[in-house]
Amino acid sequence: MDFSYLLEEISRGFTNFSLGNAVMILVGVVLITLAVVKEYEPVLLLPIGFGCIMANIGMSADVGFMKVIYDAGISTELFPLLIFVGVGAMIDFSPLLAQPKMVLLGAAGQFGIYGTLLLAILLGFDIRQSAAIGVIGAIDGPTAIFVGSKLAPELLAPIAVAAYSYMSLIPIIQPPIMKLLTTRKERLIRMDYTPRPVSRLTLVVFPIIVTAIVSLVAPDAAPLIASLMLGNLLRESLVVDRLSKAAQNEIINIATLFLGLAIGATMKAETFLNLNTLMILGLGLIAFIMDTVAGLLFGKLMSVMSKGKVNPLIGACGISAFPMAGRLSAKMAQDEDFENFILMHAMGANTAGQLGSVIAGGLLLALVTGLSG
Repeated sequence: MDFSYLLEEISRGFTNFSLGNAVMILVGVVLITLAVVKEYEPVLLLPIGFGCIMANIGMSADVGFMKVIYDAGISTELFPLLIFVGVGAMIDFSPLLAQPKMVLLGAAGQFGIYGTLLLAILLGFDIRQSAAIGVIGAIDGPTAIFVGSKLAPELLAPIAVAAYSYMSLIPIIQPPIMKLLTTRKERLIRMDYTPRPVSRLTLVVFPIIVTAIVSLVAPDAAPLIASLMLGNLLRESLVVDRLSKAAQNEIINIATLFLGLAIGATMKAETFLNLNTLMILGLGLIAFIMDTVAGLLFGKLMSVMSKGKVNPLIGACGISAFPMAGRLSAKMAQDEDFENFILMHAMGANTAGQLGSVIAGGLLLALVTGLSG
């Protein structure tokens, strides 16, 4: 036996191992801990954390089977689109269709995207990178990955980590802002909900019309909106139950697993441990806060204009994080008054935010692509 060859093989894994790799392995362990112990978005953070560990022991997205997964699902934008099919199959748009005015809150909840874009430019990022960072404000991982992979693939890892991390931290980040910007009297407002019947025809036609209109207005958003609406059409048609359930379970779960691994596999020490990463994480948090503040302020405006008939808390769920943001707003209202039920209103705003994030991301992609050539 050639012991020198054996020794060389054993030591080969340690040759290029650095302190930075050790730090990133620790980061991966932290993400896994948050997923397992705290249950913060475990479906996302656990594979991202394990992918991060893999990237720093020689299995990054640049080599081997992780490169195959990355090229097949991230470079082609396939994984985010498959996830959107599953998300669409889970969404019930009837609360939004019964209360069309909630579209305004979905639009207000995207303010952070554009505010953060301007701030990123001031901090020295170019316009394509700034736009990719700004989309973290959508609080929608698939949209952030879709836009980021087109505009600034070199920043994809920190953008994806920020987007998914802040999605998981919604119950921690939003409540203090909601309490700061609303009075107890406002949080106690009860909103009448008389179920407005939404016909099956409306529910079936809605995804088709939305796909056509959004694709014409924002062509770059066409793949995202088409995937989302396809999933919703599977749900509402009531004739393809197997496909709808597959989209909600097997398809979205497999796509999320491989997307998380692929994103984690890009988190190599030499590309992740730098000042830009810290700045991106900070800007993502600012974008999230801006979204929440803008939504709450618009909710307060609606409350004033309706003479106290709108609970401003529903403004906080105009972001895309469905259904977590809607449930949180409803819970905040019930914490003040257990018999105050604003869940349907909150879900209307939340589904509007899901549509708003896709449209905002598509418009931003088109605008920046045009400006930067």
